[in-house]
Amino acid sequence: MKKTDQNYPYKIKNELFPPSLFGVCFGVLILMSGLHTNVIVIMNKIGLKEWVQPIFPILYWFLVAVGLTLFIRRKMKKTYEEPLHRIAEATKRVAGGDFSVYVPTIHTSDKLDYLDLMILDFDKMIEELGSVETLKTDFVSNVSHEMKTPVAVIKNYAEFLEKRNITDDQRREYSASIRQAADRLSDLITNILRLNKLENQTICPEVETYDLYGQLEECILNYENMWDEKDLELDVELEDRAYVQADRSLMELVWNNLLSNAAKFTDKGGTVKIRQSAGAGVLKVAVSDSGCGMSEESRKHIFDKFYQGDTSHAKEGNGLGLTLAKRVIELMDGDITVISEEGKGSTFIVTLPQSERKASGESAGEV
Repeated sequence: MKKTDQNYPYKIKNELFPPSLFGVCFGVLILMSGLHTNVIVIMNKIGLKEWVQPIFPILYWFLVAVGLTLFIRRKMKKTYEEPLHRIAEATKRVAGGDFSVYVPTIHTSDKLDYLDLMILDFDKMIEELGSVETLKTDFVSNVSHEMKTPVAVIKNYAEFLEKRNITDDQRREYSASIRQAADRLSDLITNILRLNKLENQTICPEVETYDLYGQLEECILNYENMWDEKDLELDVELEDRAYVQADRSLMELVWNNLLSNAAKFTDKGGTVKIRQSAGAGVLKVAVSDSGCGMSEESRKHIFDKFYQGDTSHAKEGNGLGLTLAKRVIELMDGDITVISEEGKGSTFIVTLPQSERKASGESAGEV
């Protein structure tokens, strides 16, 4: 009997030793019994001595028993022992920190049984463990690097402040640099803690229905000084009412990150566009900039921890903002995508579940 496992697209054998195998064994025994009768008849016809006649059946059944035992032993070894030994050896290597282990299946993909599935799941588990180990190593390396920079700045300027022959202006300049480095270090630690809580789901989102228009308007106004400082043209198109189901405080992190990135990567005199629309039970918010854009490689890794495609702005962030934003949106059952081209700016599109409180007929066109 075969059935399809929901995780695999092919048929899975329900038994390691199918009834046909036992049928073969039974048929062999019946055949051997018939042959035994023929042996007795032949011995009687040729007139063998009485003391010799019992030896032939004993020898005959001895050979049958040995052959059947060896056959069953071979099947058990091939079906159970060899795969389990390979798994045991692989487990030992994994315990020693080797995540390059691969255990081959016993059968081909069209003849898999449940032991094969266990091997496939084992290989998948090792692959995931290897990915986690790589991420952990990269994370520690990146955190160390990100912390090292502001600490070095604080140390250097603190040494400058110890000098007696510095002016008041220099002292203020050094103090400001120390404060900026300390703020950056504080932001890094805060974001790491937030990301850790989000990934380990120790933060339970408080999903509520609220007006997204009001939140976006407030976040946009918070960056008014940045818009003015870089003389950016702000092009905003929002619905008068846009009710969304999400955690208000967590979503504020998302909007602040997207807006600050748009301002940061847009040259002076550029344009930042914010578009919001509704349809098909979801709300979409698109934040676009006329900045430097991203290469295809950058787009692939833009949501990775500590990834900063444009190193010229590395001192203004720590590469965790978009990772946090993506994790928050995933917790809200939403999605975030990016459209970008080098030299032509970037557009981040956030999709969130729409609240039923949204009145019909109010939706604008799709983003």
